[in-house]
Amino acid sequence: MSDLLERLAAVLDSRKGGDPEHSYVSRLFAQGEDAVLKKIGEEATETVMAAKDGDRRRIVAETADLWFHCLIMLSHYGLGPADVLAELRRREGISGIDEKAARKSPKRGRPASR
Repeated sequence: MSDLLERLAAVLDSRKGGDPEHSYVSRLFAQGEDAVLKKIGEEATETVMAAKDGDRRRIVAETADLWFHCLIMLSHYGLGPADVLAELRRREGISGIDEKAARKSPKRGRPASR
């Protein structure tokens, strides 16, 4: 699976600075950060709606769209699937409650969980 994500990420990276008239991804990159982030919000909403409807095929299709646009976002910030997979590996075997509490820092104005 990570090979597929890396190949797709490489294609997306190659679209940076491409012709927005001929590539949807190039157009999204050219429109900038707000356009990329707006697209993720739209796709996340569509994924939730598909899940609420219980339509398995639509859930898969919308999740694919969401993942695709998340890969575009990662590329925009100079990141890739390997960065996310490394974070998931780091969290493996850690309680979700403990992991979330460890992420809370006083600098964000949120106290750590007790």
